[in-house]
Amino acid sequence: MQTLIWIGAVVSVLGLCGVVYSIIMVARAKRADLTDAELRARIGAMMPVNLGAFFSAMLGLMMVVVGILLG
Repeated sequence: MQTLIWIGAVVSVLGLCGVVYSIIMVARAKRADLTDAELRARIGAMMPVNLGAFFSAMLGLMMVVVGILLG
């Protein structure tokens, strides 16, 4: 179960890196001088990345919890 915990921790950290990446990209898009439609398009393009990153972080944390409970 030790490997499940470590794999879950790595998956969770990768998910958190994805969340930070999406925050940085949206902040850059807001600082850029874009029209409303361009800003919506950039934020809309980052939404799947953000959701995937949150899912990855949640999945990793679930793996850690299962590894702890089974170990």
